[in-house]
Amino acid sequence: MTPDQFLARMKKGVIAPAYLFLGTEAYGRDRCRQALVDAMLTPEEREAGLAQYDLRESALPDVVEDARSLSLFAGKRVILVSNAEMALPKQKASDEDEEDAESPTSGGAQSLDEYMKDPTPDVALSFEAVRFDFEGEEKKRLERVRKFYASITETVELRRYNIDDARLEAQDLAKRAGLSIDRTALDLLVEALGADVARIAIEIEKLRLYGKPVGEDEIAALVPEARATTIFALVNALGRRDRRRSLQILDTLTRDGEYLPLALSFLSTQFRMALVSKESGLRSAPQIQGHFTRLGIPVWGSRAEQIYQTVGKFSKEQLELGLKLIFDADREMRSTRPDDRIVMEKFIFALTR
Repeated sequence: MTPDQFLARMKKGVIAPAYLFLGTEAYGRDRCRQALVDAMLTPEEREAGLAQYDLRESALPDVVEDARSLSLFAGKRVILVSNAEMALPKQKASDEDEEDAESPTSGGAQSLDEYMKDPTPDVALSFEAVRFDFEGEEKKRLERVRKFYASITETVELRRYNIDDARLEAQDLAKRAGLSIDRTALDLLVEALGADVARIAIEIEKLRLYGKPVGEDEIAALVPEARATTIFALVNALGRRDRRRSLQILDTLTRDGEYLPLALSFLSTQFRMALVSKESGLRSAPQIQGHFTRLGIPVWGSRAEQIYQTVGKFSKEQLELGLKLIFDADREMRSTRPDDRIVMEKFIFALTR
């Protein structure tokens, strides 16, 4: 089930004996954990009724034994178990590539299987396996965890938010926080934090405490990961051939401790995608977003708008020159040199002639 489906069940008071939470997405996991505790225990009951285990330090049979034990002080209990994947038996390297490997078994798994056949009333177990994701090489490991805990029928899949869903969640978080933030600034916040809603929630709370309306300048100043905004401002200044403003932005990047080779890498990506867009005849941000998405390159709305603006500021020849100058600057940064800033200044002077 999804986190939203789980939350809906908690509101109805439909609580199973045990749950398995799979995936790395922290925001949904925290909400679900809190909802389970709230549904089972009043604030007064939590001191006696809430127990927590970490399977890096405890054994699964100990958790099961605790779940079987009747408490003299708590009528209902919630047992939260973190690092659930640590209960799996170690797998031989030769077994890791076997698609149809048998489900792993151990004394811990057997004790849990037996418990799930006759669970203790008014006890809810929550197992959190958060190390592995649903994509790439980790998917196979995640399936091992799922098989190990197969006796738990209620599984919550904590998949990462895509950029659009993260933006909607961010809008909801800002609304609930009473934060006045314009749409462009919110898009920038989501982009800068890689659609990580857990981090977005933290930053929105910080911005709420700021106590003022939030725009792009505030995001760039208050959110460390939003320095890409400053780099994009450099792209705009270069597009206008505004040497003075370009050097001022470079000064800001240097003062803020930006790693200049990383800034150069961002410029390279921006110029390359703009050149591809110009050569492909793409005439709007939606066309750019659709084109790169079909190529398997994730581009969200605000990112496509940035590329579109770069396309409008540079001719094809200027983009090609920019890429050549970026190549030269990157080579200089990799060699013995007095200062990365000097290399960037030479790049700016050459591109704004």
